Order: sequence, then C-alpha cells, then structure tokens
Amino acid sequence: MRLIFATNNVHKLKEVQQIFSSQIEIVSLKDVGFFDDIEETGSTLDENAIIKARAVYAATGSDCFADDTGLEVEALDGRPGVFSARYAGDGHNFEANIDKLLGELYGSENRKARFRTVVCLILSGKEHLFEGVVDGEILLSRQGVGGFGYDAVFQPSEENISFAEMAPDAKNKISHRGRVMKSVKSFLDLQ
Repeated sequence: MRLIFATNNVHKLKEVQQIFSSQIEIVSLKDVGFFDDIEETGSTLDENAIIKARAVYAATGSDCFADDTGLEVEALDGRPGVFSARYAGDGHNFEANIDKLLGELYGSENRKARFRTVVCLILSGKEHLFEGVVDGEILLSRQGVGGFGYDAVFQPSEENISFAEMAPDAKNKISHRGRVMKSVKSFLDLQ
C-alpha cells in the first residue's frame, strides 16, 4: 500500500516514515510531482488538514493524508494554534517563532501547553479524521538540538527533557504526531 503524505516538510516526512516503517510506503508531494501551493485558509487544524488532503486527492486520485499541527499555549489563550508555523510571519521561521513565543511568555508562571495534530486520511474518496495530543509545558529557554519546530522549548508531561533532546524513536512513541499516526495505523489494521 502507498499513501501520499501532503507535505514537503522533510522532518515530518521522516518522522511518519519511521512510524510506519516498511508497512506502508509513505511518499511526499515532491515524490509524486505535486508542486501546487495549497493555501491553508482554514480557521482550525481540522479545516486545514481537510483542505490539503482534498487538494492532493483531487489532483492525484490517489489515497492520501494531510496533517495540521498546532502548539496551543494555555497562558496565550491557545495561541499560536493554527498559526504555529507562521507565528512570527509568513516565512515559517521557527527560530523567530520560538523567540516570539518565549517573549510573550516572559514572566508567566503558567507554561502549560499542548501539541495537537489532526490528520485527514482519504481512502477511495472517503474522508476520515484523526487527532493526536500531547500535553506538556514551554521551557524557559531552548534545550537540545534535535527535532524541529518548537521541539527545543516543549517538554512533554511524561518526560523531564524537551522533544529536541529525545531520540527520534522515543519522541515518536509519545508525540502528538506519533499518537495520531498510531490511530491511523490501527484504522488501517496495521499493528
């Protein structure tokens, strides 16, 4: 079985390929020659995942899935949320995004946050939605050099290190993306 993952983010692609190992071939948009820019115009993670999956399915006619992930910070009323990738501007610059986040949380004792990922899977034209969540907190400063995005400042509740300090396999076991992909695997009857 082959699924198109509606992404060109090599970090996300690698994470998902590791989760599925050799059970399913996961290919990127680049792998299938899809270079259209899909505008994420939704106001929720669900809407953006659906928009992306529908665009890829309409263009390719192939089974596919898309995700959208948001970092939801309690003290910031859920921000950056759906705008996580472009929090500090349209450039998808995660160093700038982290700087903005840490600046907005400066002096705040409430560091509670969660990562939430929504996946829209389209199989034979039918849409299926899945969600994965991991609770944690925002650290006072960057810790670790692995991972991507906000990983260096997010510490999951069940750990005492940041996502950026964790080995990829350990992160995939507890991360929002790992959890949602386990739900997808279960739905596809893959153990």
